[in-house]
Parts: sequence; structure tokens; C-alpha cells
Amino acid sequence: MKSLSVALLATAATFTISPALAAGNLNVICSADVVICEQLKGDFEASHDIKVNLVRLSSGESYAKIRAESRNPKTDIWWGGTGDPHLQAASEGLTLEYKSDKLGELNDWAQKQAESSGYKTVGIYAGALGWGYNTEIFKEKGYGEPTCWADLLKPELKGEIQVANPNSSGTAYTTLATLVQIMGEDKAFEFLKEMNNNVSQYTKSGSAPVKAAARGETGLGIVFQHDAVAQAASGFPIKTVAPCEGTGYEIGSMSLVKGAKNLDNAKIWYDWALTPEVQSRMKDAKSFQLPSNKSATIPPEAPKFEDIKLIDYDFKTYGDPAKRKALLERWDREIGAIAN
Repeated sequence: MKSLSVALLATAATFTISPALAAGNLNVICSADVVICEQLKGDFEASHDIKVNLVRLSSGESYAKIRAESRNPKTDIWWGGTGDPHLQAASEGLTLEYKSDKLGELNDWAQKQAESSGYKTVGIYAGALGWGYNTEIFKEKGYGEPTCWADLLKPELKGEIQVANPNSSGTAYTTLATLVQIMGEDKAFEFLKEMNNNVSQYTKSGSAPVKAAARGETGLGIVFQHDAVAQAASGFPIKTVAPCEGTGYEIGSMSLVKGAKNLDNAKIWYDWALTPEVQSRMKDAKSFQLPSNKSATIPPEAPKFEDIKLIDYDFKTYGDPAKRKALLERWDREIGAIAN
């Protein structure tokens, strides 16, 4: 009953937030799961006289769209998705500097994300990389539990792994950058070539692989751990794994688009999205990331950083446009060209 009361209070608080109201429209790209995107849209419209036109795109697609439309922006604000493409957009002058009054309420990692970008993006949630596997498939086929990156190379897993394409997916780019930081670039690409033997599909969306595993279409999906937790919370036989060698993590970010036609409304969304009331609601959409506002409620199911062996992920280097371009081009040459 206590948890129900807290949830009800958090829900009520979301609809009673009263920042400056403004009429008109707001064009949002959302790079998270469609359920949380739709929840955000509904909650915002319920408490503001603003109509939200929302498009759901993966992180890589969002960056490409904003870049392609830079001379005549169709988007006002970009919410969610991995921080690397947000940092790349910031470095290319595609997004705007903005210091929200809510900045001081955020965890250090979220504030550092803002500082590193010249305040052109900000952290809104965080989540560690890993995978989810279908326990029923693994039991039925007699596979051992995959607890380490090295286990993903076992021949028994041929055709049992899905991971996204790093050109379209921020999750997959984080995977690529993580392996490079753990192993060194050449060894990471050797690993990816060998793992390709076990990959049945490179999906467009970062969360799609574990959804396929939940449906029994594949054995394992490499994803952010909170996406695997979401499938388990929905009743699917998915077990979440934090790799033994260590893993990277994302800082999901939010950015105002340079040239936004509804900039005042975009700033209202930006401030609203950083409040603890809004971030505490994410769990209601089975979204189990760590919220950036220190006062937001952390879902009990959320994978905690203190329980995971995290690498010191270098956001500055791997969010740099030149580095990102070079890694993606090498992936296309050496992995994409031989993909099953």
C-alpha cells in the first residue's frame, strides 16, 4: 500500500506542476522506447496549453535528421537517447546552450554531461550496457549462462545473438565504444568479427534485440540493462547480465535544437523534464533507467551502478565527431560488409 500511495502521489504531482504556461506547438524527437515517449507527450499536454508533435527515432537517426535539417529545423527539442550523438550535435553547433534553473538539482554525472557540452545538452537518465537472455531457450538448448563478453563468442550461440547497428542505434555505438575501451580498437574489431558468427540480425533500434529475445525469436539481445529489466517486468523469461570484464554506460540526454521555431515552448519542456515528479513517472512506462534528478524516485528494479563493474567511459573522446565517424566507417568496412 505504501508503494501504491507513493506512485499515486507522484502521478498526481506530475499533473499539478505549473511552470509558465504557453500556447502553441512543440516538435519533439524522442529517442527512448515508444511507451515512455507517449507517456511524456500525454503528461506534458495534460499540464500545458501546448500541442506536442512527437516523432520516435533512434539516437543515430535523430542526430542525422537534425543535421540534415540544420538550415531549416523541423525539430525544437530532442529528448532521450545516448549522450554520444547529443555531444556530437553540440560540437557541430546543431544545438543551443541553455542552463536550466533545475541544473543544480541533478546528479553529478548529469551536470558533467552539461558542462562537457558547453551546456548544449544535459543528462536526463543513465543506464549500464549489458544484455538480456531468454532463460527458457538457454535451458531448453543446454547453453551455459553468458556472464562475460567472452561468452558471446561460444560456437553454441551461433544465430542466437541480436545487437543493433551502430549507425542507427546509440545503444550499439555505446557497445562498440565500450569494447574499444576495454580491449583496444584492433582487438575489439577482432572480437566483433568473431561474434558476427553468432549474430542473426543487426537491428535498427537499440532495444529491439532484447524484445526479440523476450518473444523467443532469438536467445540473447545486447542492450542497456534497463531494457532487459523492462522485459522481465512485463513477465517475459529474460535475465539481465552485467558483463564480468566491465561495461560502459549511457547518459541519456536532452538538447534544444538550434533554430527551433518554438524555442520558448521547448525550454518549458526542458525544465519540466528535469523535475523529480516527471522523472519519477518513468517507471510507470516500465522504463527503469536511473533518473538524473537527485530527488526523483529510483525504481527498485533499476540496475544500480554500484552493483556493476563500470569502465571509466570516455564520453568526450567517443562523442567527438571525427572519432565517431572513424569507428562507424571501420564497422561498416569490417563488420557491416560481412553481416549475416
